[in-house]
Amino acid sequence: MTELPRRHVLGMTAGAAVGAALLTPATADAAPHPPAAPRTGAGTGNGGWGTVPAAVPVPLDQWFDNDGIDTAEARGGDFDGSGYTFPGEELPAGEREIGGTAFLFPGSGAGVKNNVVALGQRIDLPPGRYLSALFLASCSYGAASGRATVHYADGTTTTPLLGGPDWYGGSGALTAAYRYTADGAEDPHQVSIAVSEIALDPAREAVALTLPTTQPAEANKSSLHIFALSLQPAARGRALALRDAHSTTSLLDSGAQSVEATVVNAGTVGILAADGLTLSVDVPGARTVAPARVSRLAPGEQARVRIGIRSRPGTTPGTTRDGNVVARGRGARAATVRRSLTLGVPDYAPTDASLSTHQAPYWFQQAKFGIFIHWGVYSVPAWAPVGTQYAEWYWNQMQDPGNPTYAHHRDTYGESFAYDDFIPRFRAERFDPRSWVELFRDAGAQYHVLTSKHHEGFALWDTKLSDRNAVKMGPRRDLVKELFDASRRYTPELHPGLYFSMPEWFNPDHPWMGHAPRNPYTLEPVPYTGHTAGKDYVTEFQGPQMLELVHGYDPEILWCDIGGDNDSHRVLAEFFNHAKNRARPIEVTVNNRSGIGPYDFTTPEYTTYDQIVTAKWESSRGLDPFSYGYNAQTPDEKYMTAEEVVHSLVDIVSKNGNFLLDIGPRADGTIPGIMQRRLRETGEWLKTNGEAIYDTTYWSRMPQLGEDLRFTVRPNRAFYIHSLVRPGASLTVEAPVPVRDGDRISLLGHDRPLNWRVRGGSLVIDVPAAARRTGKHAWVFKIAWSG
Repeated sequence: MTELPRRHVLGMTAGAAVGAALLTPATADAAPHPPAAPRTGAGTGNGGWGTVPAAVPVPLDQWFDNDGIDTAEARGGDFDGSGYTFPGEELPAGEREIGGTAFLFPGSGAGVKNNVVALGQRIDLPPGRYLSALFLASCSYGAASGRATVHYADGTTTTPLLGGPDWYGGSGALTAAYRYTADGAEDPHQVSIAVSEIALDPAREAVALTLPTTQPAEANKSSLHIFALSLQPAARGRALALRDAHSTTSLLDSGAQSVEATVVNAGTVGILAADGLTLSVDVPGARTVAPARVSRLAPGEQARVRIGIRSRPGTTPGTTRDGNVVARGRGARAATVRRSLTLGVPDYAPTDASLSTHQAPYWFQQAKFGIFIHWGVYSVPAWAPVGTQYAEWYWNQMQDPGNPTYAHHRDTYGESFAYDDFIPRFRAERFDPRSWVELFRDAGAQYHVLTSKHHEGFALWDTKLSDRNAVKMGPRRDLVKELFDASRRYTPELHPGLYFSMPEWFNPDHPWMGHAPRNPYTLEPVPYTGHTAGKDYVTEFQGPQMLELVHGYDPEILWCDIGGDNDSHRVLAEFFNHAKNRARPIEVTVNNRSGIGPYDFTTPEYTTYDQIVTAKWESSRGLDPFSYGYNAQTPDEKYMTAEEVVHSLVDIVSKNGNFLLDIGPRADGTIPGIMQRRLRETGEWLKTNGEAIYDTTYWSRMPQLGEDLRFTVRPNRAFYIHSLVRPGASLTVEAPVPVRDGDRISLLGHDRPLNWRVRGGSLVIDVPAAARRTGKHAWVFKIAWSG
């Protein structure tokens, strides 16, 4: 992995919702709530569907305190404290619809302030009853978030989380292909602004909103910037809104092309199965073959749906047509939005515009849990200060006289022992790929990602571009092929992937560290073992190696690292097209570290997000306290416990992430016993509770309540409450849980239904002693929806 600063994209976030009513009263002691309206009149009129009021843009001029947008003619801004700015030429100005919501986007000019840095400012709102507040937000020097405060006319408040993306992450509702540097030059790296959303209580009149307190816009400080704010008024009665409807290049299991949309229950009446709510697409040149259905959606909730369409004969893939995404229920149209849709999936071109149409496949979004494997020459020394450094960075760290690795290497191996002298000791003589993949399966993982080549430049496959590989030296085996062959034979349900480092630390043709290999003690040159000099690193080595992996091994995940100089537009276009055009097509995905703007998911490491992130993301970390590669110095008691693994998985999934948990095998190919035990213990928990993890999505109201409760949803089927502590005789959930009379609540692993009631807006579940004795690590309560 890398020690460089990481910048990640949050996309649209959802804060904690408050105060909204449950769908119906649940028991006799519950406060009475109005039931869903009867179906009388269905098939005539408008089915009782009301109109959703238009969004209300809130001018922020009086609070703007930062000039973050420049133009070629008007300079002087400083978005991030280092003199960098957004390019005004690539951003809108004035009232614009962004993501289905009208915003007032600020202009730019010399000295014109156009965003507010979140430092606790109180913003007055037009008094009204609102469903949510939507922001155009971006962050400098890393994603930032904090608690906002919503003020209501009755003197009460709520405190939802508000955050935004790092602008350098390259994804968002608004993007620019470059940014201006402090000296006015164009830095050709995509920057972005995203839509972030917090929920408001429509039962109360909102009058003001206090922004979180992050940090001033200064170099190396993570700051949240707000460019625009709009309020979504609540509707009365039964009302739906459709947001962010668009065609995708993703396919459903049936092979139909997916059109996605977000359905928002903007009214005060819950949507139930009896309403028959379906979504379809009306567009010339294609027909709907798989309508989306929504059978449970409480007031204020959102659901992301996928509608399957097939192009009609004669429609060329890539054809663009205007069409309608239509929601129908109770015998009438509930909502309609018109959009330009691309029909079919054309071949990808090596451009940002084309590659940006790709997204993480649905299998990846549903998988939730994968295994990372860091294995290479660094597995021989297997040394780093415990909990503070990456063991896989051994070669780089031994270059620095101030780093403990420098002294360790000298004292253990001597000053004349080069890093590449470890290669003959990397033998993998006990590597059993079948046992590996069966362990991953038993852990409950759905995919695995092997380091095909780390920054040391040693390839684990039979690359034809260098002798610096595991077939020509060291193990003298194609380790990638053996693992992939075993996975496809013994665990075909797992999706295989490969990590690839874009640069190499000391490759003489393009050294990331600025110099070819040398003795760190004498600074004399040493060979780069197996290297043949003279290639253009990017076009004749890096890109072709990536394509060797694509064509020779068919990875379903290409997990790039570091970025930097690259040929990724060409490589990724070929990666996507190769997968799509195979005799038996597969769906593939790439992360955000290939060095270009387009990607499918972001990758925070040894950290997670503290709120829902609707743009797909994956958090990775080792079982080791701070290393991906094997560190022989780490005692067993320092590794993650099974409880910590489960809690991390639950927390990440509740916020729309995947968890890529890393193991570091030894140089001989064995996986340390402590790592095997932790993976099997995780698998045992998932055998009982996996239905609350796999194929689930986040709850749009909130990901968690306090420190101990998390929520997930299986669309149209069930709602899950994860307790990270063993429950007592009763569990009280002070949140608008979507439960109604007729629903069945149980504790996974304990088959008997539990008694429950709604009291004062909170769900109370009785947990008998026999149920409390069930399970460990995390206890999952399932609300099975009755209709």
